[in-house]
Amino acid sequence: MLRENATDLLAFLAVARERSFTKAAAKLGVSQSALSHTIRSLEARLGLRLLTRTTRSVSPTEAGEHLLQTIGPRFEEIEVELAALSNLRETPAGKIRISATDHSLNWILRPVLQDFLPQYPDVSVEVCCDYGFVDIAGQGFDAGVRLGEDVAQGMIATRIGPDMRMAVVGSPAYFARRDPPQTPRDLTDHACNNLRLPTNGGLYSWEFEKDGESLKVRVAGQVTLNGVYPLLDAALDGFGLSYIPENVVAPFLADGRLVQVLGDWCPAFSGYHLYYPSRRQAAPAFALLLEALRYRG
Repeated sequence: MLRENATDLLAFLAVARERSFTKAAAKLGVSQSALSHTIRSLEARLGLRLLTRTTRSVSPTEAGEHLLQTIGPRFEEIEVELAALSNLRETPAGKIRISATDHSLNWILRPVLQDFLPQYPDVSVEVCCDYGFVDIAGQGFDAGVRLGEDVAQGMIATRIGPDMRMAVVGSPAYFARRDPPQTPRDLTDHACNNLRLPTNGGLYSWEFEKDGESLKVRVAGQVTLNGVYPLLDAALDGFGLSYIPENVVAPFLADGRLVQVLGDWCPAFSGYHLYYPSRRQAAPAFALLLEALRYRG
């Protein structure tokens, strides 16, 4: 009975966290029909409906949410302890799941992984790119990568990159048609390429600071995208101004394909940090990757 319940509860947790039978089935390596049968069997034994299913979504019922919040952390603790047993192995092994942005992946993670992975062939790394503020524990991630100011309270954070600056850039063709903005307030008269955030579907407000004055500007334009590198392409294509990390645009500023404006309004700020739950006992593979990523500048 315990073994049957444990297996079915793991299936329920996967569906409840993914909010999708399709994604949960792929994660568990089973068919959707088999997974659906497992959930129905669990609900029948408990005499409670745990999930609300529609043609578009799956969400926990009140009973399902209670089960997710009470049982989920216990299974996570078991997984952590099992991972800790890898201390007994001579060779670090296991899978490390990280939530990151496309920019932090290309600028920070990718160069480190190029050296790290060949050294530890039994370690695999999965990176999911997302600009939302992900519940890393609830969604099965070992760690997340975000800017220092965006790390949630209660997390352990390790700096893995230098301070950063943002840059407002446009193509020479764009500035042939429009005078450069002199202050962030002038951006309301310019075509600007927006970044769509997954959290609530909102648009990112461009942030500026100078001489103690801080401004957040909501910009508008014909193009809205959901990543740094598409925003770079939009600026190169002359669609308007983009607000992206300075290190991304540096080569294009150097060869004249982009022009930077409002540079005195874009101060440096805290760079990327790797963060993870404080109660997490680091497995050897994770500890090694953390050390490889640690910023020593």
